[in-house]
Amino acid sequence: MDADELDWNRTLREQWESHWDRQLRARLDGLTDDEYFWSPVPDAWSVRPRGSSTAPVQAGAGDFTVDYAFTEPVPPAFTTIAWRLGHVIVGVLAARNAAHFGAPAASYETWEYAGSAATALDQLDAQLDVWLAGVRDLGEAGLRVPVGAKEPYSEASMADLVLHIHRELIHHLSEVCLLRDLYLHTDPATKRATR
Repeated sequence: MDADELDWNRTLREQWESHWDRQLRARLDGLTDDEYFWSPVPDAWSVRPRGSSTAPVQAGAGDFTVDYAFTEPVPPAFTTIAWRLGHVIVGVLAARNAAHFGAPAASYETWEYAGSAATALDQLDAQLDVWLAGVRDLGEAGLRVPVGAKEPYSEASMADLVLHIHRELIHHLSEVCLLRDLYLHTDPATKRATR
């Protein structure tokens, strides 16, 4: 097949959809609130009830906030599943959906973070739906358009942004799966139940 005949928009969407459908989504099914908030190390950044964090910055508009700091500590803080999902939902997807696809404005400061695993997964599914519909609506020509001032590399194409977002999704959601594996193999209650 000639590269000029290739449906690049479909190919870019399938890059994510294939990974999501075949590997990631099923690994998130059954995520419990204990796993969602579980901290395998002391002082991990997480999503917490408003006013209960000791992190330098607590961002969020609802009953829960996300831990943060400016500048990032060295070494970087370890983050929980709740924090990682919040990052993906807000920083990776919702902010881009707002900037490029007409979704409501979204930022770490204005987001209502999920106080449960089920709510976080609902938010993730909703933002992914907006993202994929937006990418689909770009068509072929829209992939060549520069992202503009809404992104750090304004001259990059929308195709570059799509590839970047898909790498971020695969990277961070794979980390969530790894934390689920770690929880399963270190949680004393889980170990007792599997004996």
